[in-house]
Amino acid sequence: MKHITRTVWILSVVSLFQDVSSEMLYPVLPLYLSSIGFSIALIGVLEGFAEATIGLSKGYFGKLSDITGKRVPFVQWGYALSTVGKTLMVLIAHPVWVFITRTMDRLGKGVRTSARDAMLSDETSKETKGRVFGFHRAMDTLGAALGPIIALIYLYYYPENYKTLFFLAFIPGVIAVLFTFFIKDKPREPKLVKGGATFFSFLGYWKESPALYRKVIIGFLAFALFNSSDLFLILKLKESGLNDTWVIGTYILYNLVYALFALPLGVLADRIGLKTMYIIGLVMFALVYFGMSMQAESWVYIVLFASYGIYAAATEGIAKAWISNIAEKKDTATAIGLYSGFQSICALLASSLTGLMWYAFGSGVAFMVTAIMAIGVVGYFLAFVTRPVQAVR
Repeated sequence: MKHITRTVWILSVVSLFQDVSSEMLYPVLPLYLSSIGFSIALIGVLEGFAEATIGLSKGYFGKLSDITGKRVPFVQWGYALSTVGKTLMVLIAHPVWVFITRTMDRLGKGVRTSARDAMLSDETSKETKGRVFGFHRAMDTLGAALGPIIALIYLYYYPENYKTLFFLAFIPGVIAVLFTFFIKDKPREPKLVKGGATFFSFLGYWKESPALYRKVIIGFLAFALFNSSDLFLILKLKESGLNDTWVIGTYILYNLVYALFALPLGVLADRIGLKTMYIIGLVMFALVYFGMSMQAESWVYIVLFASYGIYAAATEGIAKAWISNIAEKKDTATAIGLYSGFQSICALLASSLTGLMWYAFGSGVAFMVTAIMAIGVVGYFLAFVTRPVQAVR
């Protein structure tokens, strides 16, 4: 743990409490949306739109963070927006209001994420990227396990009383915001950029970026184009006949597996290479989705969803660590933000298409198509991204 600095600890604790708040609601969200009349297709559009909001704002605010030389204000405002947005969602059970507040919640994530990841990167060396990002993901995901546990206990005593749960989630969100005031910015010179940062100015980094960055991002985005919201996995559990308690319990299990494997796989990635670890994660993803496409007993889907945590641990933090190893230090937030911007546009398409495929052909076809495309992305990384990532800086 000697590589885990004070800043990494604080950012990780902030993420833990924010995820307690968010994940108290995440497994309940599709259930709540269904209860107020949202169809599967509309849930897919909502989540795709929310992901697009995250990504485009990550790009803009990442670029703005690099230009201003500031990180902490973006972190503070981002967490505050998310905390308020998710609480307001249940005030009015109308699709337009749900879209507005869900977007506000996701905008907060877009404001904070690139700056936060750049701060994490600043606390690492090339040789410790995997373990530092892995530690942060482990703490983040521990919160993602605690949140549904709280939700599960609450719903045991108050079945289907979803609205009050949204207000309870406000408490850990406020704690996360308060912890951000213990973070300090490192002295950093602002970048002189002609015309400042317009909303889409981060797109200009594509031409300036290293060739390896572009190759890696193309692979990431090809995967994102078919990697829909995890809400569909939750809905698959519900479709298999599991009640709310089992659905939320399975989601808790997934997050516990994710939290357990995030740091060890991050340490292993520093040894075997970030690319190799990412490919292992994609293979696990494909196996899970192939399994989800089949007709099986409910317990099989529970095992598959738990295994999905290994995929997440092998890819989520690893992707950002890989990008930060390729990009110049002064452009870290922009590089991560650009990737996130394009990724979220792909997520908009992925969730929308998955919702439509499910609606038209059933869940089996939707999951099978996703699994096949993931295998295709594995082939791309093996064939075209050949330069060892450890050699890059």
